[in-house]
Amino acid sequence: MTRKRARGFTLVELLVVIAIIGVLIALLLPAVQQAREAARRMQCSNNLKQLGLAMHNYHDTYGTFPYGSIGCCYGTWQVAILPQLEQTALYDNYDFTLKYTGNTYGSSANIDVTSKRLEMLTCPSDSPRNNVSSSGTVGVASHNYAVNFGNTGYAQQDDLNGVKFGGAPFSYNGSNAKKIYGFRDVVDGTSNTMLAAEVLQGAESPLDLRGYTYWGDASGFETYLAPNSSQPDALYTATYCTNQPERNLPCVVATGSYPTMFGSRSRHPGGVQTVLCDGSARFVSENIKLDTWRALSTTRGSEVLSEF
Repeated sequence: MTRKRARGFTLVELLVVIAIIGVLIALLLPAVQQAREAARRMQCSNNLKQLGLAMHNYHDTYGTFPYGSIGCCYGTWQVAILPQLEQTALYDNYDFTLKYTGNTYGSSANIDVTSKRLEMLTCPSDSPRNNVSSSGTVGVASHNYAVNFGNTGYAQQDDLNGVKFGGAPFSYNGSNAKKIYGFRDVVDGTSNTMLAAEVLQGAESPLDLRGYTYWGDASGFETYLAPNSSQPDALYTATYCTNQPERNLPCVVATGSYPTMFGSRSRHPGGVQTVLCDGSARFVSENIKLDTWRALSTTRGSEVLSEF
């Protein structure tokens, strides 16, 4: 009797199968990455919608938007709307009596509040930075959404290199200033004016202050810079300005002709997420005309908007 030999795969056949599997995986991975990014982008858009709703609820209660910032360090809109973000316990634990007494948001009395990262204010496409202070101890949490400070710089200069300030929903408040606005001040229309937009969290070491939205300067963004601009943000000192253009985080020290300003930046390909004063979330292309982008930030500029 003859015995039949069992037939197996040849080496060539195995290599062909492995090559086919490799090609399929190579084709599948970009689709998986795109699906994940689409989910992250949707979550980011939903975060901004929730932020817009919180601002509307605040306005319903007080008749105005919250202040943008008070001094460098007393507090920002992010503290003011904690109750509307369902964070009443954090708000109740914030010590407001420390007004204008140094680093209020990072003080020992308030660090238990400001060290808590709020998922609603964190874009899942960005990498959350560890909460470190300049001394290396537990510090203030960074976030990914800032409010609209208009079309010039953080100080809202009337004229910045030929760009005329056209008003904004939020502003810096000094010790005696009371610049708080509401829907009545959005003359250009709530569907034509941005309320807030994405920003990126800066470097962990050395510590970069971008994304420090509990800190006055970083609480807002300015449209003097285009979305995802290759032009740098400008910070008041080199100590907290870590230039990382490869991470979409270029940075220089502010000067008189190039003052403190923060552009809207994102990890989403092609643009940034925003929320308008009417509460609608919009993805804005980084290729938007600069004049249109700036017009979207003004409250009384009377510009005629093109498509965005």
